[in-house]
Amino acid sequence: MRKAAVTAFAAALVVSFLGASSGVSSGLSSGLSSAAYAAGPGQTEEQPCPVAVPEGTTCGFLLVPERRDVPNSRTIKVGYAVHRSTAAGRKQDPVVYSNGGPGSPSLQLIGLLSRMLPDRDVVVVEQRGGRYSEPRLACPEIVRGLVQTLQSPAQMATETAPIIREALTCQDRLQGEHIDLRGYQTAEIAADVVDLRKALGYPKWNLFGVSYSTRSMLQAASDDPAGTRSVVLDSFLPAKTKWYDEATPALGATIAKLGITARFDAMVARLNARPATLETRDPLTHKRITVNLTGDDVATILEEALHEADVIPIVPALVDGLADGRTGLLQPLIDQVGEGLTSHDWGLYYAVQCQDEVPFNSFRGGGRLRLFTGVADAAVCGAWNLPAARGESVAAISTQDTGNATGTGGTATGDGTAPAPLGRPTPAPPVLVVGGQFDPTTPPESAREAARGVPGARFTEFAGIGHAVFLSSECGRRTIAAFLDDPAATGAPCDPARAPYPIVRPGELALTSSAYKAINSPALFAPLALFVLVSAVQLLAGLAGLVRRRGGGPTALAGLAGLAFAGLSALSVYGMADETALAIGVPKALPWYGLLAVLATALSTVAAFRLRARAIQIVPSLAGLALLAWLYGWLLG
Repeated sequence: MRKAAVTAFAAALVVSFLGASSGVSSGLSSGLSSAAYAAGPGQTEEQPCPVAVPEGTTCGFLLVPERRDVPNSRTIKVGYAVHRSTAAGRKQDPVVYSNGGPGSPSLQLIGLLSRMLPDRDVVVVEQRGGRYSEPRLACPEIVRGLVQTLQSPAQMATETAPIIREALTCQDRLQGEHIDLRGYQTAEIAADVVDLRKALGYPKWNLFGVSYSTRSMLQAASDDPAGTRSVVLDSFLPAKTKWYDEATPALGATIAKLGITARFDAMVARLNARPATLETRDPLTHKRITVNLTGDDVATILEEALHEADVIPIVPALVDGLADGRTGLLQPLIDQVGEGLTSHDWGLYYAVQCQDEVPFNSFRGGGRLRLFTGVADAAVCGAWNLPAARGESVAAISTQDTGNATGTGGTATGDGTAPAPLGRPTPAPPVLVVGGQFDPTTPPESAREAARGVPGARFTEFAGIGHAVFLSSECGRRTIAAFLDDPAATGAPCDPARAPYPIVRPGELALTSSAYKAINSPALFAPLALFVLVSAVQLLAGLAGLVRRRGGGPTALAGLAGLAFAGLSALSVYGMADETALAIGVPKALPWYGLLAVLATALSTVAAFRLRARAIQIVPSLAGLALLAWLYGWLLG
């Protein structure tokens, strides 16, 4: 239960898996000139794997220029890992995967991917500037600024000074290390993928991107059409979408799908008027701190929480409780702040976002709700003042072209001009686009519409799933594997319309924040454990008395009632379809099962005060009273 609760709320407060701003069309454009590859494939060097990997995996660095558009640019290292398949029917074309973010590490997923695709080599490539590349563009200063802002009860839109100050400190430090932030953008990341294929000697491979990396993988497919067999896009956001401007409407649409719009609006209004105050640990110092969360802050938290398939079902009940003022239910989310804020390398994240995404949004839409991801990103990018990496005409490339992929080249410019095509048309590779029903960050509606305009592309939506389908859905993994085996096949290996968990509606849980506390501190279960132990002794003692005809009927009955309470309670908890719900509540039947504990306590009290009762018989009565106080006064109170 502890593992389920912790895993469920690992959603980051400010991590926005911003969907790619590139299209899946035949009109895709590269951000690099063809001269970028004139020198041939990059060099590689082996290194020990920095994370646990399956047997048969080797790791290394790809050596590439920091900026391909600058002569004699310094060399940087891009981390990668290769798992060689030993299957008898090993396919010749591997799968290359990169994680999202931008700024999220990838190497830790090679084990999952190799199990998912056992008959293919699996290549995992880091983003340049990421955790397992050199240099690493980490920005703990920005984390410090975000924490300081969350400690203030004011709206983040009026409290960006700490973020800006710390962002400038980070930028100065990175520039002092001679890092040219203009080299860390999508076009360069995509070119690294192309160079890695050539360096490893694979004639053709399959590209697999999720969230942000759908964009870099599509760019790589455009840059390297001859080396691309197929493309998988998980949680894809097409070019016509401006993520920041459409983030709030997208969240509202997901909330509407869950049928909780009115309660969500009430929650936001209540918390904007009176922010929730909770304690957690600073992710950098690990000291206890107090944070103040407004309604907009909590909306941002929930936007991230909706990424997780096992969290989605409890969001309606959670929002309902928060709208009623039960802010303690937020504790599981807040306790994961540290993991969320340290999950990305924020220097890389902002280098990419400030060049490839932020310049092409107005930040004027969305109504009264302001997600603090947009507020923070606009503030940092305004302070960093990096030039736009591409023009609006490139960002909005149509997905309705029904011709062939061009494999274009040319350098995207910051003045809005698109690069000129290079080379002859090449047939577009097959494309599989998958999305989650409740994904508010890369909505499935946008991906479905984009896939309709792409020859050879198809879209599959998975019910009950949020962001990053392959991480949350076994059916999603099987669907992707089947597509890679035969991109032309139309049959489905499983039913994507079957949700993994049922939705928990308001009123279906007895909401309580105490269950989460007990899960994380098992000593808090002491009254329950003592009561169960005493009940077992009572039952045995009572049965022994009955066998010897010395009485003991009330004692046996008290023990039986106590054990019945414990058994029914355990069955109701372990019978929950989604154990993540324990982070915010317990089964609705639990208070009624407590009546058995009341009966057991009453019988124990009668037995303790009967004539000639021994003094030790007061123990079951006291244990019962302690259990009732724990159950109704603390757990359910």
